[in-house]
Amino acid sequence: MTWTIRAFDPADEDAVVALWEEAGLTRPWNDPRADIHRKLRVQPELFLVAAEADRVVGSVMAGYDGHRGWLYYLAAADSHRGRGIGRALVAEAERLLEQMGCPKVQLMVRPDNLAARGFYDALGYEPFDTWATGRRIVVDGPGGPPPPAP
Repeated sequence: MTWTIRAFDPADEDAVVALWEEAGLTRPWNDPRADIHRKLRVQPELFLVAAEADRVVGSVMAGYDGHRGWLYYLAAADSHRGRGIGRALVAEAERLLEQMGCPKVQLMVRPDNLAARGFYDALGYEPFDTWATGRRIVVDGPGGPPPPAP
């Protein structure tokens, strides 16, 4: 293993955003830099990167709300896939969450992302049926909110 896991450092921002873009994790309605800045205000110790020398090659953002832990933005650089970075980042995030008293970890994967689903299946994550819903209360991005449905 030539990489290590450590807490995110603000100097990692550009590299992490580039990693998320490479991994297809960014969406026009979510400003990744705003997500990073928000995370740094709440449980920044749960924002981890895998680094090889000075290069960020993986990331995971975790959170604990007192009831459940959540994982977000898990990514490994294309050049480093298959080296155990994702597994190691999940394991470290789970370890930190468990230290906080977290009894359960959840995450969301888009239904068509079969590679991610297979990855989490192999880690022992169990799919369950639920209706995921949400409401944006802060609009990110240049376009603002979408127009109302007809």
